[in-house]
Amino acid sequence: MLELSGIHKTFNIGTVNEKKALIDLNLKVNEGDFITVIGGNGAGKSTMLNVIAGVFPPEQGVITLDGVNVTKMAEHRRAGMIGRVFQDPMVGTAGNMNIEENLALANRRGKFRGLGWGVKKSEKEFFKEKLKMLDLNLEDRMGTKVGLLSGGQRQALTLLMATLIKPKVLLLDEHTAALDPKTASKVLSLTEEITSKENITTVMITHNMKDAIKYGNRLIMMMGGTIIYDVAGEEKKNLTVNDLLAKFEQSSGGEFANDRMLLG
Repeated sequence: MLELSGIHKTFNIGTVNEKKALIDLNLKVNEGDFITVIGGNGAGKSTMLNVIAGVFPPEQGVITLDGVNVTKMAEHRRAGMIGRVFQDPMVGTAGNMNIEENLALANRRGKFRGLGWGVKKSEKEFFKEKLKMLDLNLEDRMGTKVGLLSGGQRQALTLLMATLIKPKVLLLDEHTAALDPKTASKVLSLTEEITSKENITTVMITHNMKDAIKYGNRLIMMMGGTIIYDVAGEEKKNLTVNDLLAKFEQSSGGEFANDRMLLG
């Protein structure tokens, strides 16, 4: 479904602040894969997602999405194929619009938009059924301004919006990091439920090593702009946090020192 071949991305080229964010990055993602991505600060995790989404064009390499070369395709053009949820719950929704209006926008992604009524009666029924999946009673509050929802409710709504029209790939950039542990657990459970039910190809960055092991069928570890560890199936299921720490120390030649991931 997704392939990155020989991707290089450097910021501030030719200056004292030059930073090689991705170095000869290669990754093949099969349809239906749920890949968790871990790594220390500056490992290149978010840059990889931004390159896939078209935010940052790579200097070298090829990005193929469902058989289409999208390397030079503009961000807005490939947006119809990609669902994305960011770390900040405020980013993925329009706070001054109500719930059903936000869902209507998501439901029209990649489609022609005419001059008819904003939200049709048939759409309202469809949205209500989808909101029931979240188990947050939002189906009875579709006229509520999204800005009045809690961070967890907004993030759950954003997740629903990102998958309302099945994307070719779903990108999750630490989408539970800003939530309290109980709410984060709820959103992760919803993530697993929705992606499994719809067989959505997913790449999820997380700072929590336990979550990286628990969720998904495959785990990759990044360091210095490249992938240093790639594990799937039963081997992944049998991993422990200590295994991941040992792997990082083996690859880096030093101790793992990312407090967020250790505490998580």
